[in-house]
Amino acid sequence: MLDALGIKRAIESRQLIDVLMSEKAYADIVLCQGNVINVLTREIYRADIAIKGNHILMVGKADALIGPETIVVELQDKYLAPGFIDSHMHFESSMLTITEFSRLSIPSGTTTLVADPHEIGNALGPIGIKAMAEEASTVPNHVHLVVPALTPDCPQLETAGYDITSKDMAELLSYPNVIGIGELQGFSNARHVYRNTPEIITDLVAATTYARSIGKIVDGNAPELFGAELAAHIIATGGSCSCHETTTKAECIEKLRQGVYVFMREGSTQKNMAECIKAVTEEGLDSRRCILATDDMVAEDLEKLGHMNEIVKRTIKEGVHPVEALQMVTINPATYFGFEDRGVLAAGKLADIAIISDLNTMTVAGVFLEGKLVAAEGKLLIDMPKYIYPHTVKDSVKAQRVTDQALAITAKGNEAKVRCIELIPDQNLSGSLQLRLRVQQGRVLPDTAQDALAIVCIERYGRNGNIGKAFVKGFGLKKGAFAESVAHDTHNIIAVGASLEDIAAAVNHVIAMGGGIAVAKDKRIIGELRLPVGGLITDELTGTEVSSRIAALEGLVKAELGCGVHAPFMHLSFLALSTSPKWKITDKGLIDVNSFQILAPVVE
Repeated sequence: MLDALGIKRAIESRQLIDVLMSEKAYADIVLCQGNVINVLTREIYRADIAIKGNHILMVGKADALIGPETIVVELQDKYLAPGFIDSHMHFESSMLTITEFSRLSIPSGTTTLVADPHEIGNALGPIGIKAMAEEASTVPNHVHLVVPALTPDCPQLETAGYDITSKDMAELLSYPNVIGIGELQGFSNARHVYRNTPEIITDLVAATTYARSIGKIVDGNAPELFGAELAAHIIATGGSCSCHETTTKAECIEKLRQGVYVFMREGSTQKNMAECIKAVTEEGLDSRRCILATDDMVAEDLEKLGHMNEIVKRTIKEGVHPVEALQMVTINPATYFGFEDRGVLAAGKLADIAIISDLNTMTVAGVFLEGKLVAAEGKLLIDMPKYIYPHTVKDSVKAQRVTDQALAITAKGNEAKVRCIELIPDQNLSGSLQLRLRVQQGRVLPDTAQDALAIVCIERYGRNGNIGKAFVKGFGLKKGAFAESVAHDTHNIIAVGASLEDIAAAVNHVIAMGGGIAVAKDKRIIGELRLPVGGLITDELTGTEVSSRIAALEGLVKAELGCGVHAPFMHLSFLALSTSPKWKITDKGLIDVNSFQILAPVVE
C-alpha cells in the first residue's frame, strides 16, 4: 500500500497526465522558445517548457497547452538549464543560517544544497544537527543533510564538544532532511588509522553498513589516497562514494578509475577544480562522475560572485564545454544522490529551472523553484523570514580566560630551533618548516621579519582546558592578532598573532562573546563578530550584513595588522584540520597528520 507521500505523488502524476491528454486543461506557465540545455544528450535546441503546479509537463512544442489563463514567458534567446546543485558544503563556514545562505544563493540558480553539519556536530552533537535539520524544513529550496559518523575525526589528536560514534547513527539518520552520512574523515589517513586506532575503522564500518541498509548514501574523504589505501577507504564507505579532497590530476584519474564520484572543490579558499578537471580536458576521461562543489563559501563571495553559476563559469574557462560543465551541477550530482525528481529538464520532474542569459559568463536572469518564479536579475522575489535558533544550541564556549604566559612556548638559551606550519593559500593542505627564533626570558618570540607568528588552539568546551601551541608562516602579520571559534573540524578557539599579549586579548574576547571572531591590536579589541550558534553561526544578522561585517574585519586585519592573505579567517580555521596533510594545530598541540603524531614545537 502507498504511504501518504506515495498517494500524493500518484495524485500529482494523474493530474499532469490529465492536463496533457485533455483538450480542456492547460499549463500554468509556458516558457516559450528558449534554448533548452539537455544534460541527458548534451545538446542545446529550441523548445518550450510547460509547467503545471510544481512540475514540468513537457519539453517541446507546447502551443496546445497554452490556455486563456496560462502565463506565457517569451525567453528571447535565453538558455534554460536545470536548477543547480551544490553537492557538498557547510553552512557553518559561511557563518550563516540555512535561511540566510539560501537567500544569497537562490538568485544565482542554486535550487538544491547538500550540506554536511559536521561542524555543528563537533561542537554540539545531535542537538546541533537536529536544530539544523529542522531549519532545513523551513526554506523554499531543497536542503538535504549528510551527518557525521564520527566526531572528532582523530580522537587521539583533538577534543570535540561531543563524541559522535555509530551509537548515534539511528537517531541522526532519522532526522528530517537527512539523506546519509557525510565525509568519512575518520578514515582519511587510512594507513595510520589502521595502525594506530583500528577500533575507529570497526565503528565507522558499523555506521556506514547501517546507513546503506536503510538506503542512505555515504560520502568519502580520501586526500592523497591511492592503491590499497584508496580501495580500503572505498570499502569502508560501503561501496561507490565521493571525495571532495582531490587536489591533483593524478588523484582525480585514480579515483575516477575506481568508481569514485570526484567532487571537484572550488570554494572561497580551496580551489582544486582547475587541477582536477585536467583528467577530463587533458586525458579525455568520462566526466559523468565529475561533480562541482564548493565545500566552503563565504557570504561576500555568494553576494558578489554568485554560487554554483560562478563555479560553472570557472570550469568553462578551463576548456570544458558549457553543457558538460552544467552536467556537473545537475544530472551528475542528481545521479549520485538518487534525486530522481530533478537534475534534468524533462516531463514529470520538478520545475527547478535556471534561466541563463549568457552561457560563458553564466549570468542567471531568473530562477524557478518548483514552478514558481523566485528570483529575477539577481534579486530574490519571495519572502524568507528570519530564522532564530533555540537557546539549546547557544552558550557553547566554556573555556576560561587565558594569559599570555599560558600561551608561551618555552626554551632555554638565547635562540631556539622551532617547528613551523607553512600556510598554503587556497588549499586545505599545509607545509612544514623549521626556523630559528629568539628566546627572551625563557619564551620563544614570534619574528615578523621571518613571518613566523605564534599560533594557538584552545579547547573551548570545558572538557580538559588543553592549549596547543606552535608557529606559522604565511599570514604576513606585522602586529596584533586575531582569534575565532571556527577551527575545522572540532572548532576550538584558534588564534594567530605577532604578540602573545594580543593573542590573549583576542582569545579572551571570543570567550566573552560566547563564540565569534575578534581582532586585537596593542592589547585592545579593534573588531569583532559574534557567532552565538555553536560558536559558528550568527542568527542575529542577514547574509548581506555578515558579508559587510566580514569584509570590514578583513580590511582591519589587512590595514591594521598587515595581513597579506585573502579570507584570513577561513585560512586560519583550516590550520586545525587534523585530517589534511601536512602539519596542523589542535588543542593537543602541533600535529604531523601524515605520521599521526603530536610534535614538540621546539626541536630538541
